[in-house]
Parts: sequence; structure tokens; C-alpha cells
Amino acid sequence: MTDRVIDAHHHIWRQADLPWLQGPTVPRIFGPYDSIKRDYPIEEFLEDIDGTGVVASVYVQTNWAPGRAAEEVAWVEGEAERTGWPHAIVGFVDFLSDNAAAVIAAEAGCPRMRGVRQQLHWHENKLYRFAQRPDICDDPVFRHNLGRIAEHGWLFELQLFAGQMASGARLAGALPEIVFVLEHAGMLEDRSRAGHALWREGMKRLADQPNVHTKLSGLGTFLHRLDQQHLADVIGETIDIFGPERCLWGSNFPIEKMWTDYASLLDATRAAIPESHRAAVLAQNAVRLYRLPPEVLAPADGPTSKLEGR
Repeated sequence: MTDRVIDAHHHIWRQADLPWLQGPTVPRIFGPYDSIKRDYPIEEFLEDIDGTGVVASVYVQTNWAPGRAAEEVAWVEGEAERTGWPHAIVGFVDFLSDNAAAVIAAEAGCPRMRGVRQQLHWHENKLYRFAQRPDICDDPVFRHNLGRIAEHGWLFELQLFAGQMASGARLAGALPEIVFVLEHAGMLEDRSRAGHALWREGMKRLADQPNVHTKLSGLGTFLHRLDQQHLADVIGETIDIFGPERCLWGSNFPIEKMWTDYASLLDATRAAIPESHRAAVLAQNAVRLYRLPPEVLAPADGPTSKLEGR
């Protein structure tokens, strides 16, 4: 074990709660996924991180069935009470819905709630498309309801493709009181010269907004493998654009577990981050953004949970 690390993006789940993990396997953005069509409990996550230096984590929503967003947050809160993990929760709210305020109020009852993700990524390629339309960031109803999270001090996890980044920058500019965290370093899916240029231009637009940060996560999504050079290139450029003080890391497990183990992914990430930036990117920024207790970075032998010693 070397540096202490905060995993700012991972999942746990019960298969029965997730409609997308049931029924026949269909084409998805991250490739064949039969290996994760099962429960992924917090106990398995703790086994995956054992010996890696990870000392705290942030759960990110996993698209439970419609109408169950508050139930998802409550379940994760219960798992955290039982085991000590995760340390922060990013839930779901449909900000286009008439009941957005009620869902926010329900989720606010969970003390580990720190933010919301509503996936807005839209692509001309239907395989990559999640949102129903590309311009939700500019929707006045969406913006009004999103603004409600400011009173709770929550951040918003922004998931977009390069072609949507200009609208994402407008959204962040319109809501300066909210912290935005761009998912997966902007989801670079087109590695052609033109595709890379579009991504880089969009990333610069987002970085021009001081309330936008980004996660170095999900970098195997479109390759379906751990590619050291690709990871190093994206991490290097992203840190160059946003600065190390606005970048943080997440494993995206168990999605990335389909093609790599946890230690290999974290080792590759460490190697791609300049040593002088590692403490900020791998831990300190996540502690600040998700308002984690500073003592999680105190020296320790490894991850601890309430399950130890039972």
C-alpha cells in the first residue's frame, strides 16, 4: 500500500433492484456485461479494494426502477450504517419531474447524501445514448429543479458527451452556487483527430467555469479494457485543462471489473498522475467536495469496516 485514496465513484447493488441487469443481455455502451448481472454487495467491494490504500468511498446511483430513487438512497444509507461503507452517497433525482422537490426532500433525510446524478448524455449513436434528447441542460424546468439542491449543499454529477459540453458550460454558468462534477473525464468516445479536438474544446469550455470539476473515471468504457496509454493520455490532458485541484478519481467498479482488477486499475492511475498531484487527485479533492471527515486520511493499515472482527 502507498498513498491513501478516496474512491469517488463506485457502485453496489442488488440485481433485483436494477431493471437493466435483468432479462436478456443487450448491446450496451460498455460491451458484454453478463459477468455483472448479479448482486455486487459492499462486502465484495471491500474485498476488491483490500490492500490498495483506499480508505473511503463515494457511492453513485445505479438507475433503480422509476419511482424508487429515495428508496435507493435509503438502502445505501442502511448499508453504510451496517458496514461503515460507503462514506458519501450520490443519489438520483429526475429534475424534469413534477415530484423532484419531494424526492429531494426524502433523500435529504439520509445524512450521507452529498449529490445527485441524472445522466444527460446523448449521442447520435443510439448505442451510446442515454438521455431522450441532447439539450436537457438548457431546459428551464430542469434548471429550476436542479437549483433546489443548493440549499442542501449538494453537488451535481454532470454526464455528457463532447457535443453537449457547451450546454453543460452554460448550465454551470447559470447555477454558480452549485458544484458540478463532470463524469468520466468527459467520456472521450471518438479517438479520431476531429473527435479528440471536439472533446478538448468542450473540456476547456467546462473548465472555464470555476464551479466545474471532473472525475478521472470510466476510462475503459469504450475500449472494454485497461489501456495504460489511453488512461495516461486522458488523465494527463484532463489535469492540464482543469488543474490538479479540480480533478478526482473513481474506480467505476464493478463496471471496470469486467476487464480489470481493482489494484491494476489503481496502479495504472497512480502511474499516470504526476507524484506532486497524487495526494490532491486521489484523496484531498474528494474529501473537500463530498465533505468527508478529514480523519479518513489519517494513517491506517487499510480499509476498516464495521464488519471486521465479527
